[in-house]
Amino acid sequence: MKAAIAFGAAALVAAGSTSAADMKVAADVGYSPHVMASASGGVEGYNVDIMDEIANRMGVKHEVIDQEWSGIFAGLAAGKYVVIIAPTTVTKERSEKMLFGEPYFEVNYQFLIKKGAPQVNKLEDLAGKKIAVNKGNFYDKWLSAPERMNKYKWELVRFGKNADAIQAVATGRADANFAGDTVMGWTAKKNPLVEPSNLVIKSGRVGAMAFHTTSTEMRKKFEKVVECMKADGTVAKIHEKWTGQKPVAGGAAYKVVPGIGVPGFTHYDDSPSGSGCG
Repeated sequence: MKAAIAFGAAALVAAGSTSAADMKVAADVGYSPHVMASASGGVEGYNVDIMDEIANRMGVKHEVIDQEWSGIFAGLAAGKYVVIIAPTTVTKERSEKMLFGEPYFEVNYQFLIKKGAPQVNKLEDLAGKKIAVNKGNFYDKWLSAPERMNKYKWELVRFGKNADAIQAVATGRADANFAGDTVMGWTAKKNPLVEPSNLVIKSGRVGAMAFHTTSTEMRKKFEKVVECMKADGTVAKIHEKWTGQKPVAGGAAYKVVPGIGVPGFTHYDDSPSGSGCG
């Protein structure tokens, strides 16, 4: 891992003055498989590899600042780091307060089932089944929606940690677990007792790196690099490395978006990025 990692408030203060030669970038370390502490004392993961490749192509050094998710946007607004590399879903509200770069992953949902169990190809395959979820999270709420509960009549088994929900599937106490597709792919790579469903539910949302509203030039520099990483297959290779699954064909990991940022959201710039990789 080429980037160093800094922890704590002192590191955040030191990150206030940022140059292109020594960039501070932020992530919530511990969110698998995106940004995790490595055995060597640094960080590793999907988004770490993406940032390492960006820095390599830009010819700059960078340092990963470990920032809890609850304060990550405030830190960006305060100028404590140049960019948030943690997986960040693009929303209308967020786009009004920050600049989003080229989208490079899709926010999709997937089930995890016991290895060898009947595959899940459609929601009807789980009708009347037990689904283990992390209590109160987005996926719990999605499954709990009355229109789905009434139609599929599945039984939700709730756990305080998603790791326990996964264990319930592995031991046969639940038929499936429900979470993001990158998490499911990573889990299946690490646990031979489970596998991801064939069914992938597209949310229609994408994820991108987030910059301070004044960082238009830095965003453009990232934009050029990320577009070329998508065009030459680098983003797709990193996705598959960490999730064990290929990205959705023709999706955000491959498709270069015109302009700079995410079309349809605040601060999108329809000017050509100049990457030559569109």
